[in-house]
Amino acid sequence: MKRTIGLLVVSAFVFIASFAQQKPVNERRDVDRTEKKTQKKTEKVQFKNQYPELELVRIASTNSEFIIGEKSQTISAKRTVRPYSINRYETTYSLWHQVRSWAERNGYVFSNPGQEGNNGRRGMLPTKANSTQPVTNINWYDVIVWCNALSEMDGRNPCYTYKGQVIRDATDMAVCDLSKCDWNQNGYRLPTEAEWEYAARKTSSGLQSDLLASGQVNSNGVDDESVEVTTLGWISDNSKETHPVGKATANGAGLFDMCGNVLEFCWDWEASYDAPQSDNRQTGPEYGNERVLRGGSWNQYTMFYGAGDRYSFNPSESYNYFGFRIAVSE
Repeated sequence: MKRTIGLLVVSAFVFIASFAQQKPVNERRDVDRTEKKTQKKTEKVQFKNQYPELELVRIASTNSEFIIGEKSQTISAKRTVRPYSINRYETTYSLWHQVRSWAERNGYVFSNPGQEGNNGRRGMLPTKANSTQPVTNINWYDVIVWCNALSEMDGRNPCYTYKGQVIRDATDMAVCDLSKCDWNQNGYRLPTEAEWEYAARKTSSGLQSDLLASGQVNSNGVDDESVEVTTLGWISDNSKETHPVGKATANGAGLFDMCGNVLEFCWDWEASYDAPQSDNRQTGPEYGNERVLRGGSWNQYTMFYGAGDRYSFNPSESYNYFGFRIAVSE
């Protein structure tokens, strides 16, 4: 009995001594300043252009003036475009999917996953048959976030920011609405409305002035009315669906699908051309309700397809006849 009590006393003493050697919770602890902090790093990739449908075409190498809305709008105005390039093709689903997949692994958030053309399955892997269909069913917010992701992925400087921070969340619509575009950065972005129309009117000898986004002129430098619009793009007169990019005839600047296939987002808020311009890129007002789209599409509800024709929608809307093409400042 005495031995048992003695063992208990010894055990209790050992336990108390051990506990006394524990460091108190609030004890000061010197930190090794050389200790490396664990941080989430952005996945770095060497961007390889595997996509022949990503091909930038220089449209203006110097500051160039033209009349936006000429012969198509009740009110037109003089605009100046600064040096820029624009993609030869509308953005394909294959390119969209590759960039979106990378972006979502690196902290980007999208409202819509996109789809192949007008009838594809949303967010699925690109298919062999339809990977070069234009991406559709994405909204304006998705597009500017995607452009930032493509810029970062390709080692360029993103253009779209809010209070100095790169925009990465398409679901934060208030921040996207208040975003700024830094035109001096080399990242990918949407064209301004003026840049889009200038590219649609561009020819080898100047600018066309007719209503069609054909960019075709005859040997006398006059708009060639013999060119059928149905050879230049997929509109409701010749198609009931989207087509892979680049299958119609290119316009005078070598750009495909400028007057059909899908409507294309621009940067600008919609407003009359005589409204005050918000910056030196002449992009219309600083704030608005709807963003501009251009070009015409396969859908019967978008029956206008001229170089100067305009559409506008709430930037949160997404349909299977909405798409876009990218541009960069030079």
